[in-house]
Amino acid sequence: MGAVEKITVAVLVGSLRESSLNRRLARAVERLAPPGLHFEPVQIGGLPLYSQDFDVDYPAAGRQLKKQVEAADALLFVTPEYNRSIPGVLKNALDLASRPWGTNSWAGKPAAVVGASIGAPGAAMAQQHLRNVLAYLDVPTLAQPEVFLQFRDDGPIDADGGITNASTREFLQGFVDRYVEWVRRFVV
Repeated sequence: MGAVEKITVAVLVGSLRESSLNRRLARAVERLAPPGLHFEPVQIGGLPLYSQDFDVDYPAAGRQLKKQVEAADALLFVTPEYNRSIPGVLKNALDLASRPWGTNSWAGKPAAVVGASIGAPGAAMAQQHLRNVLAYLDVPTLAQPEVFLQFRDDGPIDADGGITNASTREFLQGFVDRYVEWVRRFVV
């Protein structure tokens, strides 16, 4: 890994459900990553809804979120699709850590966006919306490969993040390898 011994990746899962498909996907990505990458889950479920009134006296939960994002070297967004867009809890986290004006904690952090769904599009619309927001927030985001994973009754990822399908494992390993290359471009 060169001069960098450890790269910290802040992981934001847009689903609050503990047994969510996207949480499984996040675990699978982590398991495929090489030594030296440390994945730090960011809890977003208990955050207050952003209000510009906070800008005068930012709430402790917002300050903690900003601190966790700023401490990370890279970002991984794992999102389901709710009504053809990103979940409100994820958008709220993005808003909180980008404010008050001029203190955008996301800026410059290399990121990737992946998602899973039971539907065939595999969260494609949510990912596109998220990429639009991240572009505005000055987050350089890996373009390819895109990961739109469809879950069926038999997997392809178990509750612990174990990949039960060889072609899915190969595809996700290719994604992880590209993500690591992407992150290393920014982390010196």
